[in-house]
Amino acid sequence: MSQYSSLFTAGESGDSEQPVETSSGYHILLVDDEPNVLNALKRVFRQENYHIMTAGSGEEALKVMDGSVFQLIISDFNMPVMNGGELLRRVKKQHPETIRIMLTGHADTDAVMSAIKEGAVYKFILKPWNDDDLRVTVSLALEQHDLIQRNKILQKQNEKRAKEISELSKLAVSNRSQLAIMLHKCNLLNDKQVQELYKIQQAKKIPTIRILLDKEWVAEKKIRDILKKDLLVDEVSLAEFQVDSAISSLIPRSFCERQLVLPLKQENRRLLLAMADPMDMGLIDDLRFTVGLEIQAVMANAADIQDKITEVYGDEDINFDDLETLISSTDPFEAIEIILDDDDDLTLEDLLHGSDEPPAIRLVNAIILEAIRYQASDIHIHPRTNSVVVRYRTDGILSDKIQIPHSLHMSLVSRIKVMAELDITERRRPQDGRITVKTPMRIIDLRISTLPTINGEKIVMRLLDRNSSIHEVNQLGLETEDFNRVVNVIKKPQGIILATGPTGSGKTTTLYSLLQHNATADKNYVTIEDPVEYYLDMAGQVMVKDKVGLSFATVLRAILRQDPDVVLLGEIRDIETAEVAFNAALTGHLVFSTLHTNSAVATIARLLDLGLKPYIVSTALEAIIAQRLVRKICEVCRAPVAIRDEDLHQLGPVFKNDNLQTFEGTGCKQCNHTGYSGRIGIYEILVPGTDLKNMIAAGANIGELTQAATQQGMSSILQDAYKKVDSGQTTIYEVLRVLGPQVIE
Repeated sequence: MSQYSSLFTAGESGDSEQPVETSSGYHILLVDDEPNVLNALKRVFRQENYHIMTAGSGEEALKVMDGSVFQLIISDFNMPVMNGGELLRRVKKQHPETIRIMLTGHADTDAVMSAIKEGAVYKFILKPWNDDDLRVTVSLALEQHDLIQRNKILQKQNEKRAKEISELSKLAVSNRSQLAIMLHKCNLLNDKQVQELYKIQQAKKIPTIRILLDKEWVAEKKIRDILKKDLLVDEVSLAEFQVDSAISSLIPRSFCERQLVLPLKQENRRLLLAMADPMDMGLIDDLRFTVGLEIQAVMANAADIQDKITEVYGDEDINFDDLETLISSTDPFEAIEIILDDDDDLTLEDLLHGSDEPPAIRLVNAIILEAIRYQASDIHIHPRTNSVVVRYRTDGILSDKIQIPHSLHMSLVSRIKVMAELDITERRRPQDGRITVKTPMRIIDLRISTLPTINGEKIVMRLLDRNSSIHEVNQLGLETEDFNRVVNVIKKPQGIILATGPTGSGKTTTLYSLLQHNATADKNYVTIEDPVEYYLDMAGQVMVKDKVGLSFATVLRAILRQDPDVVLLGEIRDIETAEVAFNAALTGHLVFSTLHTNSAVATIARLLDLGLKPYIVSTALEAIIAQRLVRKICEVCRAPVAIRDEDLHQLGPVFKNDNLQTFEGTGCKQCNHTGYSGRIGIYEILVPGTDLKNMIAAGANIGELTQAATQQGMSSILQDAYKKVDSGQTTIYEVLRVLGPQVIE
């Protein structure tokens, strides 16, 4: 787990070769249309060694800035002709390195939108201000300016060094490897291939082994076998080595990646070096001269060397290098935009309270953007005893990704609460809210939940991507027989179809796939959700808002007066919603909805337990789809494995079959070394026939209904899981994780 806190704190920023600015060199521009205010502001800084200039309007301020460089501008908002919001937006565009602070004497929402939507303002200060607070704010803003400049210097230095190392690594390709000659003597390369290889080397300075692997002329295993047998070159298993940081620092990462080498350990004056091509004597000589040690070359698989390089030097993918706004942009929060509902009546104090720490803004943006990059479904901000851990749920599995210090926890929570329009002063009760964020490529809705714990407030954010596409029915993972049943049911003009399972089991995804299948323009489609998870242009979508009285039942009643043909109801939560939904199904509407139950037959019992009449359930119910989501085995690294008896025993009689095949993912770059990539559903489809409907109307118990459903041809969810395991789509461990051990009778 990586430590990222240094990216967001404004403390020591590392040893720069030269100072960015001294306190005597700071230039500050004060802008206000009232001379008395300007004089008062100048008095605040009379003891500070700043160069102060003033302007009485936005136009004048822009003219002054054209002739000088200012580290900071403080502008009033309410000015004639050009208000402060417009001025600071133009300053941001024309002088992006200038830190911008706005003064305002009244709660003007436009000022807030300038700050949050466009990143034009570092901080708001309310009139009348406190002189000490203003001085501290300006001091922090100037520190922020220095930090940005230092980061730019460091970035340029890093780019320069990276370029130098890259050039050195090209020069280090000695073209003295004897590997091609040896393979030619072994009749594994012909004359034409050898000539082409040397031609590529001369033109592109690429090592021999890389060209051979890219061209796939000779299998790498064959090369290693020859080296081991004929030249007695030792082969090592890199997994057995723990490379010390002092050893890895002897050779730069970029050099190791280009040449496919890795230093492993040092004994006396000898360096053990893993090489994909131990016959490159020129490279060995160059490294002997560079590190000042004798080189003992051993060979290893090229892919293993690359993976070990990532392990030793760190995974470059798991950092924030691609989020330039975190460390190098003048406005670290301009990669993410907060969208506020226009109909919300918010005051300036409500929006700004607690959000005045720029590190918190950068940190929240980084957490959200990183979650989007990881395709996470949930973000957990979990305060623990020694630190605050940010955890991402990907493919149903939670993993720790970012660790930040406790000192940033309060500002982090406050920032999220401000964005979600929650009460930041309330820390003893749970709260719920929403945020809509817009990145340059996507729009994401976040459902926010806070919970007070003994270590501080825990926050969970559910990510709902507006850009996510709806799956086709044939992409859900239904077996052929179940697929035909489902497709046949959704062609019916009326009735109710239920998707059931625990939270996060893909119920809504399934319903949208069914809704979209065979959808035509001659029907009226309406959805009611909390929140809207998929966006469908051809449907009228309504989001439930309990705070204003828009409950599921209320909206559903209103929708039935909108002449709908197909209705998707996000969830049946209570008897009121259930009655309206089933009555809609009985009056000529096709209704899709979800319910939290463990099996298809248990859904019937749950509906009766809610208070529905048995004859209504039997008449309206057309299908129940009970489902779970299991992780799919990575297709790149999938391999057959032996079956363990104890695992089969836990899954019961269904899995006791001598012909069962089991597979696992061995782990590769494609699946981030997890062995899994994506998820697939396992299903239990119940389409009640006439006999089963009669039993429901007569009030039969669960045991009788289960027996009748099985006789009718329903396959259990465990049987469907067996098929997925046998076909190599998932593993026994995933089935055990999702369904748990089965009771052995």
